[in-house]
Amino acid sequence: MENSKLALLSKVCFVLGFASILGSIAIWFLTGGTEPDTKAHAERFGIFVGLWAPTFFILSNRFGRFAGNKA
Repeated sequence: MENSKLALLSKVCFVLGFASILGSIAIWFLTGGTEPDTKAHAERFGIFVGLWAPTFFILSNRFGRFAGNKA
């Protein structure tokens, strides 16, 4: 892959990492409801989405390194 494509992919993954954090918080608060089962589901789903953030940040780091090493 070209360096410019890898650099762009690195930036996209970085932004997706922060979007995952914000999405996790939004899911947790907006889909809570009043029933205990609904609250539990919203909490679990929010945690699930929040777990994507480290993956996106790691991918961002790796793509950034690959883009820098081929220059």
